[in-house]
Amino acid sequence: MTSPRHAHATDNGRYYTDPAGGPDLVSVTNVLDTSVNKTRSLMPWGVKLTIEWILDHRIEVARRATTDRAELTKQLKQIHQDAREVASDLGTVIHHAAEKRLLGAPFAVTREVAPYLHQLELFLSFWGVDIDKHVVAAEITCLHRRLGYAGTADLMIWLPTGPDRQLELWLIDFKTSATRSAKSVYPENTQQLAALRYCETVLLPDDTEEPMPEIQKAGVLNLRAKSHALVEMPAGRDAHRAFRGALENALWHHAAPSSYPALLAPDQPVPARWRNYRKVA
Repeated sequence: MTSPRHAHATDNGRYYTDPAGGPDLVSVTNVLDTSVNKTRSLMPWGVKLTIEWILDHRIEVARRATTDRAELTKQLKQIHQDAREVASDLGTVIHHAAEKRLLGAPFAVTREVAPYLHQLELFLSFWGVDIDKHVVAAEITCLHRRLGYAGTADLMIWLPTGPDRQLELWLIDFKTSATRSAKSVYPENTQQLAALRYCETVLLPDDTEEPMPEIQKAGVLNLRAKSHALVEMPAGRDAHRAFRGALENALWHHAAPSSYPALLAPDQPVPARWRNYRKVA
């Protein structure tokens, strides 16, 4: 996971510190992580990884199932968690490299990152992007103080998608994966983009503020090792209303106590029919 400026971890997930001194703002991704059930995709993926590992190590599994069962079980439960951490770390590095490229800053390209950066270069080339002219911002913090949330936009860029190839301002979020199709997206990606699109202000590198630019289109740029795809998302007001519902739900969960006191029954005689089921003083 990337670490945007002003973002910090809390017991309830990521929040942003407001440079103006106001209350902390919950992050957009934190809201969606809290409110959106992702087991529909993560559970089958985790089961698939574990089964593949078992099949690849079937002789070892058969032996350890009788001699080392507890440790084997622990290792099997860890497989999908380790894979998620590796994928998250790679995604973070790719995001940082993409930011440097779009800002024209120097950066080192590792062997693991190079294929994804090549796909970013192809995207820029295919769309005729001049980063000095067309890139408005990369990794820019967006705030909505009135509603109490903040997030980081990966890219604001002019692309020739309007009538007669007119330039339109796009809000784009990068998504990386080693396994998913370049054309695949999740419904919550639309809410994420809508939340950023309708923020009130953006923070410049020196923490001065400007009004959020008027975004004309929003989409996900899926970067894969061998392909890429820009997928337009319907991140309109209806998606923002849905996000606001998720926001209210997330804030309720974050504020709710983790335990409640149990009530004790008043001191009264125990009915005779219950005396055989519990000891009576």
